[in-house]
Amino acid sequence: MTIHDTSRRSMGHTALHYPKAEDAKAAERLLTLLGFIKTQELPLPAGAFYRFVTANQHHARGDGIVYVSACPPAQRDYFDAVRAALKFGQPDEHPSVAALRAAQVQDPEYAFHLGILTDSLDDLEATMIGLQQAAESDPLLKDRITVSYNRPMAGDPVVDGRLDASPVFGDVTRYAYGRNGVQAFIATDLLINGPTGDSLVIELDYIWPDATNHILSVVEFG
Repeated sequence: MTIHDTSRRSMGHTALHYPKAEDAKAAERLLTLLGFIKTQELPLPAGAFYRFVTANQHHARGDGIVYVSACPPAQRDYFDAVRAALKFGQPDEHPSVAALRAAQVQDPEYAFHLGILTDSLDDLEATMIGLQQAAESDPLLKDRITVSYNRPMAGDPVVDGRLDASPVFGDVTRYAYGRNGVQAFIATDLLINGPTGDSLVIELDYIWPDATNHILSVVEFG
């Protein structure tokens, strides 16, 4: 037996960046709407530093934490250099840029993303309805986010029936790589990701209680 057999571990934290100081409040607003709980806001000249937790029980703990701050200068300079080399947004933009974006639209899990698990489908649905309403009316969020959804593979009448009646998942025709769970994807340029500082995807998940074969335990194709 090794020490790793007896010690307990959990995912501690992740650190995210918003692009510019003026994006701080919009990033804060987005994470709050997604259900993250802000426990600290530290004003800094380059933009506020935030500490969020995924749930109240993590408030004073060292896990379940999302740190958010402005993209640091050296990293921003790197992104600018990469974008210039790829001719980002120009008529002769390198074809790999469009190819990667198309792949990520087809599959939001294609590249790095942050996944959060909730234990309430009702809560997930209410969160996404509220987010989509805010995206249409809140000046901080308008044109800054896109959403997409996955249903689980069909076959369980209880799961299928619940989702057919869902205000969020009822019309969804995309399917996850597994069963007994749903996925909501939020892509936003308010948080940056990857070698070019492009949009980050945040994923909200729900799995059916007592299901041992679900989207987060067993990957299935077809």
